[in-house]
Amino acid sequence: MRYYCRRKLERSLQAVFCDCCSSPGTPRCGASLHELNKALRIELNANASCTWQIQRNGNQTIRLIFSYFKFAPSSSCETESIKVYDGPSTHSPLLGQVCNNTDAVPVLESSSGSLTFLITTNSADFTRNFFAFYYFFSPESKPVNCGGQLTGPNGTFSSPNYPAPYPAFTYCVWHIQTPKNSRINLQFLDFFLEPDKNCQLDFTAVYDGLTTTTGLIGKVCGRAQPTFESSSNVMTVVLVTDSSSSYRGFSAQYSSVPLPGPVEPDTFLTCSSDSMKIVLSKSYLASFGYNESQLQLIDPSCRPVVTDLVAFSFPLTSCGTIKKEEGHSITYTNIISLSSTGNIITRQKNTEIIVKCKMENNSTLEVFYVTRNNVIQNITAMGRYNVSMAFYSSDSFSEPIHQSPYYVDLNQTLFAQVSLQSTDPNLVVFVDTCTASPQPDFGSPTYDLIRSGCNKDDTVVTYPPLEHRGRFKFNAFRFLRSFPSVYLQCDVVICDSNSSDSRCSKGCISRQKRAISPHTWKTNTAVGPIRLKRDLRSAQHSESLTKADTEETPSLQQYNFYAFALVVLVSNILTVVVVILKHHKHQAGCSYQKIQSSF
Repeated sequence: MRYYCRRKLERSLQAVFCDCCSSPGTPRCGASLHELNKALRIELNANASCTWQIQRNGNQTIRLIFSYFKFAPSSSCETESIKVYDGPSTHSPLLGQVCNNTDAVPVLESSSGSLTFLITTNSADFTRNFFAFYYFFSPESKPVNCGGQLTGPNGTFSSPNYPAPYPAFTYCVWHIQTPKNSRINLQFLDFFLEPDKNCQLDFTAVYDGLTTTTGLIGKVCGRAQPTFESSSNVMTVVLVTDSSSSYRGFSAQYSSVPLPGPVEPDTFLTCSSDSMKIVLSKSYLASFGYNESQLQLIDPSCRPVVTDLVAFSFPLTSCGTIKKEEGHSITYTNIISLSSTGNIITRQKNTEIIVKCKMENNSTLEVFYVTRNNVIQNITAMGRYNVSMAFYSSDSFSEPIHQSPYYVDLNQTLFAQVSLQSTDPNLVVFVDTCTASPQPDFGSPTYDLIRSGCNKDDTVVTYPPLEHRGRFKFNAFRFLRSFPSVYLQCDVVICDSNSSDSRCSKGCISRQKRAISPHTWKTNTAVGPIRLKRDLRSAQHSESLTKADTEETPSLQQYNFYAFALVVLVSNILTVVVVILKHHKHQAGCSYQKIQSSF
């Protein structure tokens, strides 16, 4: 492991505290911090319990951002977490908790000039890494054009000061809401934030919904033109910056995309490969003559969260959800019953709200309909499997590669893993086909690594399907004709492990015999680019030459002036010498060899 600190953070964030920067020995565990702002790079091992206290006299409050956290794999909130307290000790009120499954970039604010956080780890032999920074601020001080409510079918917004550099220690939140029965398409037309491989310093986070505590769609930094799409008509965009470097920020536009199919007013259903979420308005329930206390799922112990809306959110395989295979699709069904409060008679109509998440081919079909005296109303929407692919540093598949591009040596062994995010334990992932291309759109030329489950490259080794993961390895190569990059796209088959006749159990098959079994669903994923390390060294050499040329440019005019003066002086001296020699020859009558002048 390398132990290092970023010098610019030391300059900009005053005395930066980096647990991993001291020495390769035992990491520091906890501290008392009094600086106005500071970055914390923390590395902890097993069985740690470390407390950091932030405190400073004054009327300002504290904003603490955990922009990167990596807990032990499969750890739970009970065994491993970060707990943040609103005060000078762990006995103060709990502000929030960060765990391995936290689906957000945690930003926590104190109510006074003190804040405490405690990190605990379990007994797993694993190195945990965290990056956080904090600063004191006055709640009333906020940059112009920093966050707000955005409504209407479309609109634009930008970072503070755009296109001039954004301010240091900025925290802006934009809540976007478009008309009902639509999704939001968000496009960044121009985007330039401080580059960092984990987006720990300056970043933009996009959330699927009106909250910043869950539903993270993506976190981006550097130079890019990312696009995002929500699952409903609400989305949240967050901008967070430190003080190390400022760039021009971003300019973005959003537009509403109508949802397909007829939609019941004041309700929506969201399906993912992990869970389903059902949201009902109180007015919608009142139209049936019911209220939120009269609702229950198949498993009545699963209760909704009630605010202005009534929301059920639960894993696909819980709360009594019924799973059923139907041809080339799989359906998860649950029922919301609206029950009367009377014990003997009722004058209310019997009503059931039937919700279905239907996984079909490379998409998720969401079905929502209500039965009311045999009258059925349907609601449908489309989604996709939550499948991702990443490279790993070894065949243990414990350390993913975050850098992009991924620079490798020619013939280096590369380890790739395709992961399905799902709470259904009976699904397995099989890598059916993997194709490499020098183009991100996978145009010509292409090269098959795997085709129909058969290894087409001599260096490819596939691993047996393991729950929600498909794994393989191959040796790095390059395309001819000086293509600098390699991109990888894989077709993935998702099977029901309870089926003995699934595609995942057949391995390599010929195209003639190939057929899709009734218990198979397909999707695809891509990763890249991969580049050779020699290209990285060439780029770094070119960058150093450019920097040297830039440093020499200010003195170029001064150098030219001195050179011109020297030439004039030498010319004058030679002219005087020639005149003197001619004069002596004429006076003394001596015979001299004529000097051949070049002038």
